[in-house]
Amino acid sequence: MKTVEEYLYDLEAKGFSFAEDAIGFIYFGKQYTNASDTIVNIAIEITLKAQKDFDGSFYISLLESLVQNNITSKKRATHFALERNLI
Repeated sequence: MKTVEEYLYDLEAKGFSFAEDAIGFIYFGKQYTNASDTIVNIAIEITLKAQKDFDGSFYISLLESLVQNNITSKKRATHFALERNLI
């Protein structure tokens, strides 16, 4: 399991860049929802797939939904996003 910091570093190495406000949103969402690094990383990935860029409000909403629905795996999160036509 990668930490959020490691995951962001990996994404940046692959060419994704995050503005300071986006990184602030990511950590705010993590703290606000008390989500694990795994769920935060999954929410970032789904946000990037759905929005083609980082959208802070989409990410926060998705992260809240994942936490509220007790989703703890990438498989379940992807299924959740597909069911709701997010990706």
